[in-house]
Amino acid sequence: MTPNNLGRLLFISLLCLAPMTQPVSAASEAKVLGVTTSGTSFSVTISSPDTGCDRYADWWEVTTPEGKLLYRRVLLHSHVNEQPFTRSGGPVDVAGNEPLIVRIHMHPDGYSPHAFSGSIDDGFSAIALEADFALQLADQPPLPKSCAF
Repeated sequence: MTPNNLGRLLFISLLCLAPMTQPVSAASEAKVLGVTTSGTSFSVTISSPDTGCDRYADWWEVTTPEGKLLYRRVLLHSHVNEQPFTRSGGPVDVAGNEPLIVRIHMHPDGYSPHAFSGSIDDGFSAIALEADFALQLADQPPLPKSCAF
C-alpha cells in the first residue's frame, strides 16, 4: 500500500467513525430557552425538534434541585410549525426564594439536559443537568394521555 492510499484509507476510516464518537441525543436538542414568572405562575419558552406525535415536547416541569416534582405542564400536541413556543402553567406552590429547576421532556426520547434554574425572587438562568437527574419522574403523573397532532 502506498503512503497516498494509506492516507485515504485513514481519512475514510475517520469519517466512518465520526458519527459513533459524537452521539447526539434527540432529547438534548430540546431546550428551555427562557422562564418568566408572574406570582407563582410560570411561562416557559421551549425550542424542540418536533416532527409530529411521533416526536414532540410532551411536557415541561418544575422540580426541586433534589428532584422532587412540584408541577408539570402537559403539552397536548406537537409544535412542528411553531418554534420556539411559550406555554404557561401554575400556580406552583413554592416560596419566592425556593431554588427550582425547570426542564423539558421529549416523547419518546426523554428529558433534555438543557434546563433553567433559579427562583421566583431572583429569576432563572440556563444550566446543563446531569443526564441521570431525576429520571424516575418520567413515570409520575400527570402524564399525557394522547397527542392531538
